[in-house]
Amino acid sequence: MGEQPDFDGWTCPLPLRDHDRVTIGHGGGGRLSAELVEHLFMPAFGVDPSAEMRDSALVDVAGGRLAFSTDSYVVRPLFFPGGCIGDLAVNGTVNDVAMSGAQIVALSAGFILEEGLEFTVLGQIAVEMGKAAEVAGVRIVTGDTKVVDAGLADGVYINTSGIGLIPDGVDIRPRRATPGDTIIISGPIGLHGVAVMSKREGIEFGTEILSDSAPLNGLVAAMLAASTDIHVLRDPTRGGVAASFCEIAATAHVGIEFEETAMPVPEQVASACSFLGLDAISIANEGKLVAFVPPEIVDAVMSAMHDHQFGRDAVVVGTVTADHPGVVVGRTSFGARRILDLPLGEQLPRIC
Repeated sequence: MGEQPDFDGWTCPLPLRDHDRVTIGHGGGGRLSAELVEHLFMPAFGVDPSAEMRDSALVDVAGGRLAFSTDSYVVRPLFFPGGCIGDLAVNGTVNDVAMSGAQIVALSAGFILEEGLEFTVLGQIAVEMGKAAEVAGVRIVTGDTKVVDAGLADGVYINTSGIGLIPDGVDIRPRRATPGDTIIISGPIGLHGVAVMSKREGIEFGTEILSDSAPLNGLVAAMLAASTDIHVLRDPTRGGVAASFCEIAATAHVGIEFEETAMPVPEQVASACSFLGLDAISIANEGKLVAFVPPEIVDAVMSAMHDHQFGRDAVVVGTVTADHPGVVVGRTSFGARRILDLPLGEQLPRIC
């Protein structure tokens, strides 16, 4: 294993070196999460500090390459408009594997159950997981169950892991973001985070906002059929599009520029964000992807996306530039420019 974690090397101003306990922000997918992984887990596991962080790990095996991903789901409440923790656990891991261009092969499912959980609730969650797996075209082939004392698990937590096969000729990873690339978003953003928050807090916005939870492996397959030269794919979950842009810009040492008016923010999401003081591009999504593609294949990829049910509303939102490497810049509706920073934690915790 590697050296002991260097807590003195942590640079984030909040709350790392000066606190000896985990905060809710460490699980939010923002700067706190990144610092936790970089300064605690990677040294403890002996991981090369220069290793590329992705949605799924690449594993070379005899005869090919595997994409391998694992994720845990602690969403509260367990059921929300448009989905539940069960289908979310399937779709989330399917999508993480798909972001490497891999064809999903199998899933595992681990359950942490709270003593006293109603079997009707657990049964409904399991049924929804099965339905989601069928839609994604994947089987749940193994799993585990543990039970903890009442009051220690909010009903149920789920961990899913997935493996997939990466086709020959496909090389999708953050460091391939290249100046000149066009940035595409597959559809409306912010729906999942607002849907969960509205149910959790009992807030009504005049119309029901549904989570966008969906499997994206079919959409990715259609995009790769149009061209295998897609450079980067990312599903903007925790931290939303903002976190995805910032992480990719930092990893590839490129600049990103986007038009805020081009961002596909639904009217009801924009209204909710205005009311609550939130930023839609920092809110989690569970059925959208961000794609970085070279300009010569944009038309082919966009056409393939528009022909797929989960990419019909795909739009171009920005470009990659050699200017200001590592920095994300948005142009507002007033023509001003603002620098987008990696969120510290998460505006809406416990949404996945």
